Amino acid sequence: MIAAVEEKLVCYHCGDECPDDSIAIDDKHFCCHGCQTVFEILQDNNLCAYYDLNDNAGISLKAKNFEGKYSYLDERDIVAQLLDYQSGELSKVTFYVPAVHCSSCVWLLENFNKIRKGVITSRLNFIKKELSLSFNPVEVSLKEIVELLATLGYEPLLNLESTDKPQQKTHTQRSLILKIGVVGFCMGNIMMMSFPEYFHLDLKNSIDATYQKFFLYFNFMLSLPVFFYGAYDYLNGAWISIKENFKKTTDVFSVDIPIAVAIITLYGRSVYETFFNHSAGYYDSLAGLVFFLLVGKWMQQITYNYLSFERNYKSYFPLAVKVLRGNVESFMNVMELKKGDTIYIHHQELIPADAIISKGKGMIDYSFVTGESDPVSKNVGDVLYAGGRQKGERLELIVQKPVSQSYLTQLWNNEAFMKEKVMPTTELANLFSKYFTAITFTIATLAGVYWAFFEPSLFWNSVTAVLMVACPCALTLSMPFTMSTTMAIFGRNKFYVKNQGVIQLLNEVNEIAFDKTGTLTESNSDKVNFVGSELSEFEQKLVKTLTTQSAHPLSKMIANSLIIKDFKALSIDYFQEFQGEGLEASIAGNLVRLGKAGFIQSAVNKEVKHTHSFLEINGILIGYFVVETIYRKNWQTILTNLSKNFKLFILSGDNDADKEKLLPYFNENAVYFKQKPQDKLNFINQEQQKGNHVLMIGDGLNDAGALRQSNVGIAISEDIKVFSPACDAILDASKFGQLADFLKFSRTSLNIVKASFVLSLVYNFIGIGWAVTGELSPVLAAIFMPLSSISVVLFAVGLTHLFARFRRL
Repeated sequence: MIAAVEEKLVCYHCGDECPDDSIAIDDKHFCCHGCQTVFEILQDNNLCAYYDLNDNAGISLKAKNFEGKYSYLDERDIVAQLLDYQSGELSKVTFYVPAVHCSSCVWLLENFNKIRKGVITSRLNFIKKELSLSFNPVEVSLKEIVELLATLGYEPLLNLESTDKPQQKTHTQRSLILKIGVVGFCMGNIMMMSFPEYFHLDLKNSIDATYQKFFLYFNFMLSLPVFFYGAYDYLNGAWISIKENFKKTTDVFSVDIPIAVAIITLYGRSVYETFFNHSAGYYDSLAGLVFFLLVGKWMQQITYNYLSFERNYKSYFPLAVKVLRGNVESFMNVMELKKGDTIYIHHQELIPADAIISKGKGMIDYSFVTGESDPVSKNVGDVLYAGGRQKGERLELIVQKPVSQSYLTQLWNNEAFMKEKVMPTTELANLFSKYFTAITFTIATLAGVYWAFFEPSLFWNSVTAVLMVACPCALTLSMPFTMSTTMAIFGRNKFYVKNQGVIQLLNEVNEIAFDKTGTLTESNSDKVNFVGSELSEFEQKLVKTLTTQSAHPLSKMIANSLIIKDFKALSIDYFQEFQGEGLEASIAGNLVRLGKAGFIQSAVNKEVKHTHSFLEINGILIGYFVVETIYRKNWQTILTNLSKNFKLFILSGDNDADKEKLLPYFNENAVYFKQKPQDKLNFINQEQQKGNHVLMIGDGLNDAGALRQSNVGIAISEDIKVFSPACDAILDASKFGQLADFLKFSRTSLNIVKASFVLSLVYNFIGIGWAVTGELSPVLAAIFMPLSSISVVLFAVGLTHLFARFRRL
């Protein structure tokens, strides 16, 4: 007999399990009223096709409460800062919507104008997760639009950075894309018009001769934009490098020089062949070379434009805060705050400026700034620093410094943020160019001298052939294509690097420094354990009744850790909370006290390193609740593997409660706790002064300086779309276990580039050897040059994918 399997009841909107069948419409069940509301909105607007694109396509709306959250959008000045354009009956705005995740999201947001009257157009950039809306402000306000989006589960991310208008593509990017298009068009037509030449037209035949002249002159016309427009940057770069060398301002030869020599020689020889010998030139080789160079240059500029690697404090600060000036309360952009302003901060809100508490009790979580995970108790008159998060009652603060001068923004005033990191590509290119150019000119000169004495008619053929065939395609093509392929492979595995140079820098790393909280440990996943005599069910009820009376974060954690079926609070005769010390209550005739060792006298001599609360019932010490962080899965194995090839350090802003747990994987002198942001930056700088190359791995804003100072900074993030300090790469927290694999594959990628160098040198050796004979015909050169470039690219890209498959990436 087969036992019946209980079928789970899932939400029709988001797919989460429903607690019961109480919320339903017809045969459709919902996990919460929020999901039901979204369904009703879609149903009323005939948009239920949303669910046909993907099963359970919606976002869960449990515990969503937007009441009053967007009140600042009633302020005209703040709205004006968010809008891209505004007039009497038309306004335009662009939102970043991180919840977008599937085709249903795209379909719904593209049809948003059908849901809300007054919205004129709605366009979604899925890659960037940007929603562009145009609306009539007379019919619908920005606040109403935002609240409706939030109700649908697509809450826009609004912060101080939102007031910075999105940057359009730079002129350089647009120009490069246009050049690729123009050169690509010319290349295709030149190759088509050159095709008859491969069959050796009969020039004695008047018809063939006429067509041959047409093909020659037509190709010449098509070569003009290739040479003067497409190749301009390489020609100009070579000229500037030569001028600077003559001025003695530098002794570095730009890689543009050998490229420019090849381009000029190709073009000059082709023009000569066209107008003097009336034979085919090298226009197809010229167009192919310039096209591949431009594509390689474009790939070097590719980054994950939907991720931000250079975020500053504006990415984290709220857009507006409620301010009291005189007797008037209003919302104001935090950048407009002045010293002396009174502001209000609620539970879970970030403090935007250094301030003093004038009313209320502060429980400030500074983990965002310092890395210290324990909330700090603050009273009236105490100074609070920007970046702290209030966990408790509403605070009234008096601003002491403008946002731009606060403690947090000082992180971005460090020299580390002012200078660009030197990428090894530049040094490698300069070295390669210097020797390649010298060798190429030497060979061309020797070939010219030889034929000038023995066969003068081959003099120009040999010299120009050498200069044409010798091309540094290994560096200009294999490097960008290999690194771009590696970036794509890393991205597929949720490891996003800022640019190709980062992959090369990873190869030079010999030391790795870890932050602890949120890096080695999971974010927001503290575990509460009770140490002492096992609590009876009645004692658990006493504690839960006590802790549910308090809004303190630790009290809530303890209450949530006590799972009691059908719990009902016991009768309370007396309750008092001693701020920053503990709780005391008379519950069902029992005196229950919970708090610090100083508050619980019987626990004065007890030492506990982790965040804790001692429990005393009727004067008897029962034990204590301790909060322990949960480390990431297989963290010991990860550290053990990395320690084989790298020297490891811990740089944590937290206390040293976990020191004994970490020492087996780190040397005694490699573990540093209670580190301030500046301390982390200084430590990495000291290691670099010793000649070491440091990889910094962190998660918080407190790591921003260290991430920037390090040779490579990797930010660990639970949500790569929302949080990323100034860094060189972003690693999804779920892929932390593959860190060693990524480091190994970056080394493999560089080895593939070196192998491509060898292949390119083989091509150059064969081509130059052929060219010095003076017998390299235009047709053969036209075939040889694109073939060498294409084969190098295919070799590099194919080998990269092959090794990625072997490494299961």
